Amino acid sequence: MIDAAAREEVIRLAQDAAAAILGIYDSEFAVEHKDDNSPLTAADLAAHRCIVDGLARITPDIPVLSEESAHEVSAAQRRQWTRLWLVDPLDGTREFVKRNGEFTVNIALIEDGVATFGVVQAPVTGQLWHGGATLGAFRREQGSDATLRVRAPAMSPLRVAASRSHRDERTQAFIDRMGDVEPMGLGSSLKFCRIADGGLDVYPRFGPTSEWDTAAGQCVLEGAGGALFDPQGRPFRYNQRERILNGDFIALGDTALPWRKWIA
Repeated sequence: MIDAAAREEVIRLAQDAAAAILGIYDSEFAVEHKDDNSPLTAADLAAHRCIVDGLARITPDIPVLSEESAHEVSAAQRRQWTRLWLVDPLDGTREFVKRNGEFTVNIALIEDGVATFGVVQAPVTGQLWHGGATLGAFRREQGSDATLRVRAPAMSPLRVAASRSHRDERTQAFIDRMGDVEPMGLGSSLKFCRIADGGLDVYPRFGPTSEWDTAAGQCVLEGAGGALFDPQGRPFRYNQRERILNGDFIALGDTALPWRKWIA
């Protein structure tokens, strides 16, 4: 784990990246597409450069795996890294393009496969979340930290992160088995942060995500008393596979919820 002073520098770095994103968000910007057809903008690249350069200065001994440069690092190379920064410079580029504000900057420290410290910055609102399982979880606004705790015990109706109009069959079946629920749509890693601050209870995800999509949010969630499991109940780990894709998962605030009954 890096020390408190270095963690504060990383927090400031996320804020700097957010400022770079907003400078482009408020202008006319072009949208390109990567090989997987996901969108790419100048804001993604500006935030990437800001974060990668900053982390090289703050922790020169820790390599960085960013969404925008992951193609430059082989699986064999990164698997040798016992510590690394896992970065999504702009999580929710589709939300950025829609200009709905639901996008974030994600920075997470991975140590021996475990996400130990994470920062999630929402550029539009200025809200920032940070923490880790051994650190606690905090929301920072105007320089002041508020301690976060999940809603436990969770009460009916359970608030679940899911689109009201576009749900795949597995997600719909999962929600149907939950009973009385209140679906809430939200983009990017903000879903993890909303569980951490008690605004959501459950976030099921059936389908691929990348490791940089979940690591920082997991740190905040675990710091607030929640958990991120795979369908077998195993906690999420990182940089353990040939590919950087996650499997299915369930993010919970109240870990006593009967989530196993909701999985087909």
